[in-house]
Amino acid sequence: MAEAQKIQSVCPHCAAVNRIDSTRLKEAPNCGRCHQPLLPGQTIELGDAEFSRFIQKEQLPVVVDFWASWCGPCRSFAPVFAQAAADLSTRARFVKLDTERAVATAQQWQIRSIPTLMIFKNGQAVAQQSGALPPAQFQQWLRSHGI
Repeated sequence: MAEAQKIQSVCPHCAAVNRIDSTRLKEAPNCGRCHQPLLPGQTIELGDAEFSRFIQKEQLPVVVDFWASWCGPCRSFAPVFAQAAADLSTRARFVKLDTERAVATAQQWQIRSIPTLMIFKNGQAVAQQSGALPPAQFQQWLRSHGI
């Protein structure tokens, strides 16, 4: 039997960095500090203060939806993104970043149109997609990047 690999995962509630066995991700692990679910199966809303630390410390892939509340395509894509967060909670973290509130982060990543989707692995941006995607195309995009 293969030895379990320890990975780091950031708590969406208290931002504590947790080390867990990769083979136990499906067992609904809780944070060691705040005891809340570590992988809640929901999108995680981050702002400027938390974003960089989260993508740098998280070892699961991080899928980010850069959006704004006034954007129609952003609002129509939100349920697709939320469903992926629920379905793939042990394979990736799904983060929403409101570009109106997190202006510095949006500028840092040169977000020019919304929604913009990005995938980060080990703190590095590995994929970017501008525009909302239908569910099947979004799933295909995620699969093409190993999620």
